[in-house]
Amino acid sequence: MKIQGRMFFWLSVFVLVMAVVYGVWSKEPAGTTALFLAFGLCIMIGFYLGFTARRVDAGAQDDKEADVADGAGELGFFSPHSWQPLALAVGGALAFLGIAVGWWLLYFSAPLIAIGLFGWVFEYYRGENRTQ
Repeated sequence: MKIQGRMFFWLSVFVLVMAVVYGVWSKEPAGTTALFLAFGLCIMIGFYLGFTARRVDAGAQDDKEADVADGAGELGFFSPHSWQPLALAVGGALAFLGIAVGWWLLYFSAPLIAIGLFGWVFEYYRGENRTQ
């Protein structure tokens, strides 16, 4: 993760330089603001990856002498099946559609989002996945 953290830090330096150049050259506030926000996003991701890299073991990507096979194995725990992202996607789609069509549609999307979020957070506390 150290390599990825450094990559995001260098990317943030590049985006910051481009934001300053773009802002001075074009004098356009929307694009300049977007580039500064992209800079902030790159800094946050780079800081997170650098912070996490100090607390976990070094991965195969951090070793210059590593082979591809050194990165094989279990990468983490991923939910085998879950319907909660579908409920969140439908609720989010209805919410964004509500902005375009009418705000009344948010009354239908908010419960879907709440049910999907609640189910996703607590899906391993009850039911058949309780012991995982």
